[in-house]
This record gives sequence, C-alpha cells and structure tokens, in this order.
Amino acid sequence: MPLGTLDGAPPPFFRQGPSALSKLIFFSALALLLMVADVRYRFTQPLRGVIATVIYPVQWVVMRPIVWARDGSSYFETLTHSQLKEAAAKYQLGLQSQRAQQVEQLTVENVRLRALLEMRARINTPALAAQVLYDAADPYTRKVILDKGAQAAVAAGAPVLDDAGVLGQVTRVYALVSEVTLITDPNQAIPVLNARTGARGLAFGNSSLRSGMLELRYMDANVDMAVGDLLTTSGVDGIYPPGLQVGRVLKIERRADSAFARITAQPVARLDGSLHVLVLQPLAAQLPARPMVELAPAMGSARGVP
Repeated sequence: MPLGTLDGAPPPFFRQGPSALSKLIFFSALALLLMVADVRYRFTQPLRGVIATVIYPVQWVVMRPIVWARDGSSYFETLTHSQLKEAAAKYQLGLQSQRAQQVEQLTVENVRLRALLEMRARINTPALAAQVLYDAADPYTRKVILDKGAQAAVAAGAPVLDDAGVLGQVTRVYALVSEVTLITDPNQAIPVLNARTGARGLAFGNSSLRSGMLELRYMDANVDMAVGDLLTTSGVDGIYPPGLQVGRVLKIERRADSAFARITAQPVARLDGSLHVLVLQPLAAQLPARPMVELAPAMGSARGVP
C-alpha cells in the first residue's frame, strides 16, 4: 500500500470535542439567557402548565400518605380539644346552675328575713334573732336546735316565731345552743283564740307521728268555728304574747255521740323550712314584780297579827 494513502486523522474513538470549560461557559450563558427571556417574555409558561398537568396524578398519589397522616393527627387533636371544651362547658354549666340555685335560695331567705324584721317591729316584746341549726335526733318528737343559748340570754319557756307565725317554745337551754319544741309535738299545748269569734281553746300537737297538724281539744260540739278561721295566741298562759298567728282551721268533725267537736288546724309557721327565727322573752318575765308592801298585810292576817 502506498504510503500516501494512509489517513493521518485519529480514529473516531479518540476524537475530542470542545473542552469542558467551553461547554460550561456555553451552557451557563444559555441558561442565563433562557432565565432572562422567561422573566421578560414568559415563553415557558405554557410548557410549565403542560408539565404540571402531566405530573399532577403522580404528585397526588405521592402526597396521599402525608395528607392522611396530617388529617388523622388533626382529627385526633380536634377530638381531644372538643372533649376538653365540652368538659369545661359542663363544669361552667354546673357552676352556673349552682349559682342560680343559690340566688333563688338567697332571694327566698331575703324575703323571709324582711318579713321577720317587720314582725319584730310590730311586736312590743324583746326579741332575739337566732338560726335553726338542725332537727333533733329523736324521731318521736318535733324539736329543733337553735344557735343561741344561755350566753345569749335565751330562757326556758321563751316563744319562738318565724316570719309567718308561732313555731314553738324553748324547752331546754344549754350554754351555746337551745332546744325548741315545735307546736306540733304531741306533748306541746298552746292556748289559742279564734280571731273571728273570740272563742278560746287549747291546741295540742297531733299525736300521729310526723302529721304536722294541731288538734283543738275539749271544744264544745256547737262551738262557732268554721274552716279557714285564723287561730292566734290568747296570751292567758303568761308565755305567748296575744295576737300571734298559730294556725288555720282545716277540718271540723261534729259527732252526735260526743259532747266535743274534733277540730284539726294547720300551723301557719314553716315547721320544716324555717331557718331564721325570733326568740321572744316570755310574757310572765315582763310582768312587774308584786310589791312586798302588798304582801305584808296578808301575811300578818294569816298569822293572826292585828
């Protein structure tokens, strides 16, 4: 083979294009040019829209686990927050209900205290305000315990009133507390007067356990008494001042085989609901003592002294 026929060019495997630095400069300039052109003319916007539309299903599928995890955590957080808010709302509702009940109770108590003060102003008898602590433990008696005793000058036999009428009588006095027997106790009796007719009688506590009624005993069968008549204290016993309300006639039974009528009365005082009461001074303690000069002649006559 002639020597001139040989090709002196390197084989294609060893051919080299532009250098790497030239390529970097070229493509960097091209990228910068495209970015500037896109900012100014936005010619790649349609292409971006097409690409975003094509890859949206892939993005949706890839994002599902993340969305589910986020929604699940948000659901449990919302559920816990809602439960806490519900518990707080129930607590506030309970407080408001309690306050509403207290307001109603205070309103009723305020009305009763005002009525008690008005009654105290009408009575010309020294009175002491007291509060009912609790009922006596004996189920066969009708007694309550007051928060005033001998240190507050409470005396045995003192009448006790609430804002409506006669509640009972102090039967036992201790240093700090006192015991009141209610007028419905079977062993309690109080002289009464019919405010309409002036007929006098004696009201006893009903012997039936927890009946809460009064019985007018030894009343003549033809006595002038009608249902609804108001019974007040007569004042003849020297304990209760006259004119205090005791009860109203509830039922009258007249029998031909008996000389007495059976009369049942209902107390006007709140025997089971009174909280604040007035303790009066017994009527006998207010009477002036009999002078000794009046007793001397009588004592001398009894001894035969002229």
